[in-house]
This record gives sequence, C-alpha cells and structure tokens, in this order.
Amino acid sequence: MPTDRFTFPGHAGHDLAARLDMPSGPHLATAIFAHCFTCGKDILAARRIAARLASMGISVLRFDFTGLGHSKGEFSNTDFTSNAGDLVAAADALTARGHAPSLLIGHSLGGSAVLKAAPQISSIKAVATIGAPFDPGHVAHQFSDAIPTIMAKGAARVTLAGRPFTIGKQFVKDVQDSALNDAIKAFKGALLVLHAPRDATVSIDNAGEIFAAARHPKSFVTLDDADHLLSCPKDAEYAADTIATWAARYINLTPPAPPIGVPEGILRVSEADPEGFLQDIQSGPKHHVLADEPQAYGGTDKGMSPYGFLSAGLGACTSMTIRMYARRKKWPLTHVAVDVSHDKVHAQDAETSTATKVDQFERVISLIGDLDDAQRQRLLEIADKCPVHRTLEKGAAVVTRLKDSDVPVETEQLSRRHAMT
Repeated sequence: MPTDRFTFPGHAGHDLAARLDMPSGPHLATAIFAHCFTCGKDILAARRIAARLASMGISVLRFDFTGLGHSKGEFSNTDFTSNAGDLVAAADALTARGHAPSLLIGHSLGGSAVLKAAPQISSIKAVATIGAPFDPGHVAHQFSDAIPTIMAKGAARVTLAGRPFTIGKQFVKDVQDSALNDAIKAFKGALLVLHAPRDATVSIDNAGEIFAAARHPKSFVTLDDADHLLSCPKDAEYAADTIATWAARYINLTPPAPPIGVPEGILRVSEADPEGFLQDIQSGPKHHVLADEPQAYGGTDKGMSPYGFLSAGLGACTSMTIRMYARRKKWPLTHVAVDVSHDKVHAQDAETSTATKVDQFERVISLIGDLDDAQRQRLLEIADKCPVHRTLEKGAAVVTRLKDSDVPVETEQLSRRHAMT
C-alpha cells in the first residue's frame, strides 16, 4: 500500500503530521479518518480500516490532532472545536493536492468531531461514525475526578490510557457546551452510524441519539461484540468493509474508463508506468486490462504477465473450441475448465531434434457432464484443433515497423515447435 507522508497547517497554524494511504490500483475517492480522544493516527483500528479502504480504491488521510503524536502545538491549548478545525484544515490540504475528500470517518470523539466539521466541508458527501458520543462532554467522564481541580486552577495533569495529559479549563468548558444536534441536522449528506451494543466506554444510546437527529439518508449498523477501540482485527475489517460498501451508494467509486481512441480490430499496448513494467492493454473501444510483471522481477503485480496472457489465450480458445463442438453434437457437456501451465523444457524432453530449450504449455482439461468415454476422448482430440494451439505449434511471422513508416524494420520467424499435451 503506497503511503505519502506530509505535514499541513492545523487550525492554529501548527504543522500536523499526516499520512495518506493510497490504493495500489485506481484511486476512486478520498477519505479522512479522525482518531479517538488522546489516541493518534497510528492506532491499530485506524491502520486496519485505512488499509482495507485503500485496497478498495479509497485513499485515506490519517493525521494527529494538534498536540498529539507527531503533530506540533500544545494539547493543553486544544479543545473539541479545535479538533473540528483541524479536520477542516485537513480537507483544505487534500483539496490543494487535488484530492478533495468526499468521505469523513470518525472514531469515538473523532466521530463527534467529523459530525461537527462535515457541514463546513463542501466536498463531503458521506460521514461514518464509529462508537461516537452524541454529547462531546461525555469524554469528561474519563477524568471526572480532576474536573474540580481543572476548573479551579485552569489545568490539571491526568492519566488517560496509561499516559499523562494536561487538560485545560477551556477543553472542559468546550466539550460541555458543544451540542451536535444542530451540526447533524445541517449536514445534507449520507450518514452511517456504527456502534457496538456492548461498548463499555460510549454506550449505544449515543448512536440512537445521533441517528434520531440526522436527516435521511442514514443507516445504522451494529458492531456486535466489538470493544470500543476495535482491538480485534476482524472487527476493524468488518467496519471497513461496511463503510466501503455503504459509501459506494453515495460517492463515486466507478473505476476510470479505459483510454479512448483504439479502433476496432487493433490491440494497443501502452506503457502506464515508465519506472516499472505496468502496461495498459486495450482491444478496440470496449475491452481494457492491465499487464505487469511480478514484484520479484521489478513489477508491481497489478496484472497478468505477458506469458500469463499467452496461456490465457490458449486456455480460452481451448474451452471455446470444445464447447462449440459439444454444442453442435448436442452432447451433455455442462462445464469446461482448462488449467494451463507454461515452462521452458529442453528440446529433447519435448521430442525435438535440437538441444535448445523450447516453451511447453501443459493443459489439464476438466469436462463436466454425463459423457461416455468415447465422447470424452473425442473432446480431448478436438482440443488440439484449437486455433491458438495450432498457431503456437506452427509458429507465426512477426512484422514490426515504426509508426508513420511503411518500411518493415524487423521480421522474425517463430520457428520453434511447441509440444502440447
């Protein structure tokens, strides 16, 4: 999964540390993930969800809120409103890079923050919350014993999840005064609320209040026995799968169209990555696939290798030829499958007269149906009449010329014989 690490200015101008997890294939949409209170962008749930969404074509920006993780600024000077401001700043940074976000995802207090920020980001079409409190003041329960000291002295040192934090008076007042009802009603996009009934940190009643305040379209999905932090991998992956499937109804996840301009009858191969081996292959105006090399050979393994396509041509032609014959004979053939493997073998092993290596394609054909032995044997013989099979056995002339020139610059006679089984 490619990752772009960078910083951007937060709500108060401090540099915030971010990482943009990108899809290996086509980039279909962009999301921002807001982490839970006092957590960070690298918490396990955030990493797992981002990786899952990236595999589905959605790039995900994760960043540390001001004063947390690798971001600059003082956490003691932040509050809930500043978290929402950091989210707006993150959206601006992505838009400036040409990746305007269409999806916000928030975990716990981060879920409350995305609800507050969503109406302020015009490109957002969908919001998903995970274990989010309806009342941001809910987070104060985690340090309730220290609130009298904080209010009297202006700040106090508290321990949260085993780590010390300085909580300021402004933070307490802000979360206590922040109401999400108006922000939720103001958001005109789609909302997905995910919550676990057994969440011991934020009760599921909060999900009900968020859902009730939201306008349609809205959806609610239970996370069953997941804990608040989604510490179990299967729970995080389930949440990611659910978000990606749901979001496809509201944001455009259509893969980009193949290159245009290839006439009928022409197969065009054009380089997609000059630094690697990825190739765009288009056959006429309708069919588009990718070719590549395995990572072990310097490729990115985003498509079949050239020999993979050659084997696919042999297998497809074999299956089609068998089907055509069985259909004409009206034989009870219900299914055909052809496994093709390719290797280099010594010529003597292939019963040829030279000592060089030749290409050998091995086919294993499965014929399903109420066929007798004679019919099976005949279909096996018919497989050898496949046109691609005959081309490989007989060889072919390859004529090559430079574009805009009619003078051939290379002619190669493929005279090797290929042993077939």
